[in-house]
Amino acid sequence: MSKSIFTSEYAVFRDSLRELRTEKGLTQSQLSETLGMPQSFVSKYEIGERRLDMIEVRAICQSLGTPLSVFVKKLETSISASKKGART
Repeated sequence: MSKSIFTSEYAVFRDSLRELRTEKGLTQSQLSETLGMPQSFVSKYEIGERRLDMIEVRAICQSLGTPLSVFVKKLETSISASKKGART
């Protein structure tokens, strides 16, 4: 089994986090300030250099005003859509 950070599902995960941030109208720097982290933290997880754990994802969602459960539901939909697109 390959490391999950390099899977197509993880790419969808990263893209979903980036999309949520941009939908909320925040830059990486603005989000990093609310998280109390350096801007490079956001940059690295968005480009796949850093893996996030569930507690970090929860904090990101909270900072973006989105419940984790809502983010996960959207993520599941996006992953399913990407798999269907890969099969056609």
